[in-house]
Amino acid sequence: QTCALPILLKTLPAPVLLREKAKVAKGSSTAGKASCGTVTEADIEEVAKIKMPDLNAYDLEAAKQQVRGTARSMGLKVS
Repeated sequence: QTCALPILLKTLPAPVLLREKAKVAKGSSTAGKASCGTVTEADIEEVAKIKMPDLNAYDLEAAKQQVRGTARSMGLKVS
């Protein structure tokens, strides 16, 4: 007899979505010193909207702050 366990499907990780937006293969190995690409504020908002169900954020602004932090830690500039 098989047991069917529920599978939780989540959205793609924020770094994956940000890399797609910035069109880079990977983040900077020296974040804070070297930049590997740029994302716009519109890109940040779009990723935040996608990630909203998975983030521990009360509203869109809080979600955008989390995504901005992820972008900075990857070495992406937000313009």
